[in-house]
Amino acid sequence: MVDEPSVLSTVDAGVATLTLNRPKSINALDHPMVTAMDELLRDWASDTQVSAVVLVGAGERGLCAGGDIVAIHRDASALSSSGAGDAEAAACPSALFWADEYRLNADIARYPKPYVAIMDGIVMGGGVGVSAHANTRVVTDRTRLAMPEVGIGFVPDVGGTHLLARVPDNLGVYAGLTAGQLSGADAIELGLADHYVPAADLEAFRRAIGETSLDDALAKYAQEPPESKIAGQREWITQAFAADSIAEIIDRCSAAGTDDAKKSAATIAAKSPLALAVTLRSLRQAEPTLPETLKREYRVSLRSLLNPDMAEGIRAQVIDKDRNPAWRHTDHAAVTAAEVDAFFAPLPDGLELVINPAPQEDSSV
Repeated sequence: MVDEPSVLSTVDAGVATLTLNRPKSINALDHPMVTAMDELLRDWASDTQVSAVVLVGAGERGLCAGGDIVAIHRDASALSSSGAGDAEAAACPSALFWADEYRLNADIARYPKPYVAIMDGIVMGGGVGVSAHANTRVVTDRTRLAMPEVGIGFVPDVGGTHLLARVPDNLGVYAGLTAGQLSGADAIELGLADHYVPAADLEAFRRAIGETSLDDALAKYAQEPPESKIAGQREWITQAFAADSIAEIIDRCSAAGTDDAKKSAATIAAKSPLALAVTLRSLRQAEPTLPETLKREYRVSLRSLLNPDMAEGIRAQVIDKDRNPAWRHTDHAAVTAAEVDAFFAPLPDGLELVINPAPQEDSSV
């Protein structure tokens, strides 16, 4: 039996549909998928017969659960235990994947045609990267969106720190440090999505894009989202996550006294102190543009491969599943500024991420 391609494409009535097609892994991204997406999007950008692109995920579970972290674990384990440096990290398969993935994220953010991301079901990590930078972002009643990287000793990437840093009232800092799942309504509240379409209407909505127009389809099927749970917690989140250190954020969450606040304190306290400190720095000192942020995230991602916490976090959560990681630090207050600085230091000549020119629409008719 021949396996289906991991990325499917169709064009009908001027609408190109790009389907992530690994439903058994909730369409987790790998390098061939990123390459295929890039080629299709560049072709469609210059195809005068294509008026819009729609991104969907195969199966019932979600758009995309992120990247293939089992493969990343192999690289992180080998590099962090061998005393390797930046050059070795940049040459490994995970880094080559990230470089192309981050370039794809930049391309999506500046796509010259309507790019409609259907963010139904699970949308995490790399799934956020291929959807939340879109110019038209649709969530549903089944959406469960998260940047869960700190849970495995990593740091939000794929432009996630660019998105979260711009959310008012520290709600983005909360999402990045707790790695919690956001509903579709939450995603709209945080500015990570634009439109709410009930999952039951998705098929009709997608069909209407080609039969009428994107604007008409949205006018017919998009609804006001239900109340966002995170919006109701804005006051204590704003105060607690304004603190300058992870240790103080934990203390403020505990002092806030609500069940959700105390749960957040416990959730953060259990994660990698170093990864959390690097994440907080990334969110507090966000770059002004997405390409600049992606270049910085690439540095941080390479240094994360060299940090034992990433290999240990993936081991505990995904490989052995004992949920008991032995982090490099046992005390959040013990992380030094110098340790955090090292993640952001410029890479040696020739290793920095280079962002491709944007896909260009062919205006000739």
